[in-house]
Amino acid sequence: MKKIILLLVVLLIFSFSCTTNPNLEITSTQLEEMVNYLASDELEGRKAGTDGIDKAASFIQKHFQSYGVKPYFETYRDSFKIKKIDAFNVIGFIEGNDPKLKNEVIILGAHYDHIGAAKKVGDDKIANGANDNAAGTSAVMAMANYFAVKKNNKRSIMFALFSAEEMGLLGSKHLAKKLKDQNLDLYTMINFEMIGVSMKDKNYEAYLTGYDLSNMAEKMNEYTNSNLLGLLPKAKEFNLFKRSDNHSFYKEFNLPSQTISTFDFTNYDYYHQVGDEAQKMDYKHMATLINKIILAIEIMSNTSTKEIKMNE
Repeated sequence: MKKIILLLVVLLIFSFSCTTNPNLEITSTQLEEMVNYLASDELEGRKAGTDGIDKAASFIQKHFQSYGVKPYFETYRDSFKIKKIDAFNVIGFIEGNDPKLKNEVIILGAHYDHIGAAKKVGDDKIANGANDNAAGTSAVMAMANYFAVKKNNKRSIMFALFSAEEMGLLGSKHLAKKLKDQNLDLYTMINFEMIGVSMKDKNYEAYLTGYDLSNMAEKMNEYTNSNLLGLLPKAKEFNLFKRSDNHSFYKEFNLPSQTISTFDFTNYDYYHQVGDEAQKMDYKHMATLINKIILAIEIMSNTSTKEIKMNE
């Protein structure tokens, strides 16, 4: 009898250790499964106001629920109008575990909409938007899963998937204004855009838009002990800082709000074309990049002071 009780105790301890200390590394398979659905023909290009984007939103919500990520507002859907079109961001939230620091919020975002249709190639007219931006969406979802399990963030983390980016950053503009009006204590906003393919002949793994505006790249490189983020001259030339959802938060809060990307104008030929398909993504690259970024965000969420700041 004593042996049976001892065995049960050992099994309980083992079971507990497995659930509290799982292998949380983001895998290429995990990301591929999400991108395959979000960029599937079933979703018809995820244009705001269509059945396809409604399906995408439901997909994100179900994953948030399964992770134990709560909605920030009453529901996951943060609704707004585009003339007569009903649109909605999808917002998840993990409260920080420090009584004081939990009032400071890190926002991790990506747009999950796309343009619907594009110039027809053969019988294909669906702009599936795998790199733009099912890839970024999958990154935010994977990070939500990670932090929901770890529960080690002292600061709170918001996971924001934006609609109507392709119509002029409308979803992020709506959310940024709403949060500003509610006096959110924003620490920083990190946006993910077109991270599905790796860059060639660079000494960094991704670039940060608005590189010189803050010390974000410097600190994230320090946190990961690597040359994770660099300056892409083309990003500055084309002013990409103002062309992604990060800019909506910069305008409202005047705080570090920047985008991480690996699309460098030479490594992907299918921007806003029907060829932007899930099978063209490099999922091993994505997993490697996201796992390094998670390390930086984990440290960022636990520092005693706000170390990431605007440059003077």
